[in-house]
Amino acid sequence: MKVAGLQMDIAWEDPAENFLRAGALAHRAARAGARLIVLPEMFATGFTMNAAGAAEHAGPTREFLAALARDLGVHVAGGFVEPGEDLPLNTCALFGPDGAEVGKYHKIHPFTLAGEDKHYQAGERLVTVPIENLRVTPVICYDLRFPELFRAAAEDTDLFLVIANWPERRSDAWRTLLRARAMENQAFVLGVNRVGEGGGQPHRGDTVLLDPFGRVIDKASMDPAVVCGEIDPAAVKEARAHFGFLADRRPELYRRPGDEK
Repeated sequence: MKVAGLQMDIAWEDPAENFLRAGALAHRAARAGARLIVLPEMFATGFTMNAAGAAEHAGPTREFLAALARDLGVHVAGGFVEPGEDLPLNTCALFGPDGAEVGKYHKIHPFTLAGEDKHYQAGERLVTVPIENLRVTPVICYDLRFPELFRAAAEDTDLFLVIANWPERRSDAWRTLLRARAMENQAFVLGVNRVGEGGGQPHRGDTVLLDPFGRVIDKASMDPAVVCGEIDPAAVKEARAHFGFLADRRPELYRRPGDEK
């Protein structure tokens, strides 16, 4: 299956403009043969702490993603803000070619350094979605810094989607952690980041598709772009069969004395 990440310059808190930008890139990706198209975290608004305001756009954003999937006849994943029981939720939803929602993930780790935890409710569970012949697990931005999350889903995952608004000043961490998550879990990783300025922060993108050995399939930086490539779940099975790193884990020992009490 060919997958594509849309590296967007997100217009700050302007969903209508961002729908136009995302649509243009998505059509490029579909013409290139992509069957799964992935948009960044909060692609309709940027990474805003105006959570209540952003959540007001949840309905139109879901409708846009569903219509995009249906019109192009592909699978689409994208990040947006939706209302929650206590606070709004930082969400990644996935839609099938018929426009139906096939999965939804809420960001488990709000970014406390930016105060996200004060404005957004944390998610409570991992989600893995079958997309054609792929097992796809979406995560969001700061989740990338928590290898435990990836490891918990690794055996049931062929492709991790990491959607983000990751700023330029921490771009070394973004590139390094994406590669580490691919290598240590022997899975494909598609990291989809924005470019341009948002919330006073410049972003360089560094959107990348990595294979189960952490090798680059395609990448882009600085400008809006479509990053795409063919991925095959058989490559995940082959990597894990030949290099049995996951099978060699000893999770019963990965605790300190007294943790069992």
